[in-house]
Amino acid sequence: MGELEEEIDREVDDPEGGGGLPSASLAAHAAPSRREIRRQTDRDIWALTWPVILSMTMASAVGVIDIAMLGRLGTETLAAVGYAMQFFFLSQAVLMAVGVACVAMMSRAIGAGEPVRARHALAASLVMALATAAVVSTTALFFPEAPIRLLGASESIVALAAPYFQLTIGSSLLFAVSFTYENAFRAARDARTPMVISAAATLVKVALNWVLIFGKFGAPELGLVGAGLATVGAQAIASTGFVIAARLSSHKEALRLRSGDLRAARGVYRDTVRLAVPGLLERLGMNLALMSYFWVLGRYGPEAVAAYTVGVRVLSFSWIPGIGFSTAASTLVGQALGAGEPRQAARAGWRATRFALVVSIVLGIGFALAREPLARFFTDDPAVLAVLMPFMVVMALSQPLLGLHFTLGGALRGAGDTVTPLWAALVGNWALRVPMAFGVAFVLEWSVVWVWFALSFDHLARSVWMLVAFRRGRWAENVGATTRSPA
Repeated sequence: MGELEEEIDREVDDPEGGGGLPSASLAAHAAPSRREIRRQTDRDIWALTWPVILSMTMASAVGVIDIAMLGRLGTETLAAVGYAMQFFFLSQAVLMAVGVACVAMMSRAIGAGEPVRARHALAASLVMALATAAVVSTTALFFPEAPIRLLGASESIVALAAPYFQLTIGSSLLFAVSFTYENAFRAARDARTPMVISAAATLVKVALNWVLIFGKFGAPELGLVGAGLATVGAQAIASTGFVIAARLSSHKEALRLRSGDLRAARGVYRDTVRLAVPGLLERLGMNLALMSYFWVLGRYGPEAVAAYTVGVRVLSFSWIPGIGFSTAASTLVGQALGAGEPRQAARAGWRATRFALVVSIVLGIGFALAREPLARFFTDDPAVLAVLMPFMVVMALSQPLLGLHFTLGGALRGAGDTVTPLWAALVGNWALRVPMAFGVAFVLEWSVVWVWFALSFDHLARSVWMLVAFRRGRWAENVGATTRSPA
C-alpha cells in the first residue's frame, strides 16, 4: 500500500475507478474532477474542524481562567493545581482510549450505513467508560494524598491539593458520559452539538469559579476547593446535556440508545477492547512519562512547577487546531473505510494534515512573539517568569510537530490502527523525553531551561513515526472490516 498516496490523483480522474467520494455525494452521470473532490474533502474537514476548535478553545479558556483566578492565591496554590492535574490528565487518558474506540467503530458503521451497529458500539463504549471511571473515582476519593506525595510534593502542597484532587478526579463518572457521547456525535459528523454543550459547561464553570473561589453573593470563600466544586458542576451540566441531545438528535438512529443495545453490546466488547487497549497503553505511557518529567521539575522548586502549569495552559490554545484536524481526520477516514473507499480515506488524512501544519506554524509564531505579555497576565513572580519565558519559546517552536502528529494520529485511529500511535508515544516519551530530562537534571546538572528542550525531541520522534506509518498505507489493508482493526 506504499503507493496509495500517488494513486489518489490518478484514480479521481478515472470515471470507472470506483473510488473518490461516496456515490450519494456525486452528481448523477458525472465524474467529479480532481478539484471538485478536493474542494468537497476540504469542506468536510473544515465542517468538522471548526466546531471542535471552538469547543477546545472554550475548554482551554476555562483552564486559563482557573489558573488566572487561582494564581491570585499564591505560587503554592498554582503548584498544588499542577500536581493534582497530572492525575486528572491520567484519568482523562483512560477515558480517551475508550473514546478512540468509539469513534473508530461508530464512524465505520455509519459509513457503511448501519446505524444499529453504531448504537451497539456506543453502548459498549459507554459501559466500559463508566466502569473505568468508577475505579478511578473510588481510588481518588479514598486515597487523595498518597499519589500527590509520590510526585515529591511538600506536605503544605499536599494539604492544598488533596481536596481539589478528590473533586476533580471524583467527577470522572460524569466526564465518562459526556466524553463518550461527544465522540459519538463527532463520529456521526455532528460537531456542532458538542460545541453548544461545551459553551454551556464553560459558562457554568466560570460563573461557579468566581462565586466559590472568592466567596461572591454570600457564598463561602473556598479557594481551590471552590474551583473543584465548579468542575463538578460543569461536568454535571455537560453529561446531562449530551444525554438529552442524543434523544433529540437528527442522528438518533445512531445515537439514541435503547435497552436492547446494552444487551447487544456484549458482542462488541471484544472489538472495543481490541481498539481501546493500545490507546489506553499509549495514554498511560504518556501520562506516566509526564509525571516522571513533572517529578524532575520538582527538583528545581515550586517556581519551575508553577511555570510549567502556567505555560501548558497558555500554549494549549496553539495546539487546539491539531486536535480539531485530528478529530476530522478520524471521522472522515473511518467513514470512508466503512464505505469501502481507502483512497478517499487517504485523501482526507493528508488534506487535514496539511491544514493542521499551516495553522500550527502561524499560531506557534504568534505565541512566541506574544510570550511575555501572556505570561505576565498570569504571574508577576520574577522567579517564575525567568523559567517560563524559555519554556514558552520551546513549546511555540514545537507547535508544527504537534499539529503533524496529532492529525496523523487521528487519521490512523479512525482507521482502527491504535497500535502505531502507541509505539510513537512510547519512543518519543520513554526513549527521549524522560531520559533526556533525567540526564540534564541529575547527570549534567544543568538549569531547568535545558529540561524544556526534551519536549521538542519527543514531538519530533512522534511526528516522524506517524508520517512514515501513514505514508506506507498499511492501515487501509483491511477495508471491509467495520469494527476490526486493520493493524
